[in-house]
Amino acid sequence: MVEDFRGVFPYLVSPVNAAGDINTAVLGRLCDDLIKSGVHGVTPLGSTGEFAYLNGEQRATVVQAVIEAAARRVPVVPGVASTATADAVAQAKRYQKMGASGILAVLEAYFPLTEGQVESYFRAIADAVDIPVIIYTNPQFQRVNLSVDLLCRMAAHPRIRYIKDASTNTGRLLSIIGRCGNDLKVFSASSHIPVAVMLIGGVGWLAGPACLAPKSSVAIYDLCKAKRWDEAVARQRELWKLNEVFARFNLAACIKAGLIIQGYDVGDPIAPQQPLGEADRKIIAKVLEAVS
Repeated sequence: MVEDFRGVFPYLVSPVNAAGDINTAVLGRLCDDLIKSGVHGVTPLGSTGEFAYLNGEQRATVVQAVIEAAARRVPVVPGVASTATADAVAQAKRYQKMGASGILAVLEAYFPLTEGQVESYFRAIADAVDIPVIIYTNPQFQRVNLSVDLLCRMAAHPRIRYIKDASTNTGRLLSIIGRCGNDLKVFSASSHIPVAVMLIGGVGWLAGPACLAPKSSVAIYDLCKAKRWDEAVARQRELWKLNEVFARFNLAACIKAGLIIQGYDVGDPIAPQQPLGEADRKIIAKVLEAVS
């Protein structure tokens, strides 16, 4: 599998029934349909995958189902997240052994951490595997925002090759791209406008909306690669309606509701989250009708 990640990587949902079982059949069908729609990779156990609500075996089942469904057609880059370094390392090793193409490394923090402690967490994951690592920086999870200096130092690690930065600060992304260069390639977060990130040197985006609008997402990426920026912006404006809905509702509940509307029996968000009501589902259905 080619290790140069770029393009559209949907954050997959985790279909779980009331008994806690992963619905691997519907997850596999979703994964297959997304690949046939042209996405460039898939990411189980991202934020949309509700990783924080799954136990270790549930997470492993999700990853295994996606790897089997992808069948090496596109990279599979599962999320690794924990409050403990040893647990994160164990997850990363397990997923690599299963056949993961890379790791999306997330840090959950209960107690405040210093920047150096956060650095040691990410480095430990990268030291433990032989596949590329995407660092996902999100102050809401880590309780600290990594400095550009630190990111550039970590970019010297041979396996820390990508970053998804959710700081919502485009100027910060410009600094990362300008100072780290090709050592740390930038993926857009779903809270950014992907076209803007591609314009300043990004390589793609990892985000939940692509689960619901894969063809539109891929079309935007292709327009960006062709430097047809006016057309890309026009398509992005259409898709932004979906992002506005995401900002309004619970993320997992919103995407799962949308997928159910599209015919995927992904079930409810995991408790204590709650599914959307009928009125809210109608809002999502109306937006989906407008997204080509």
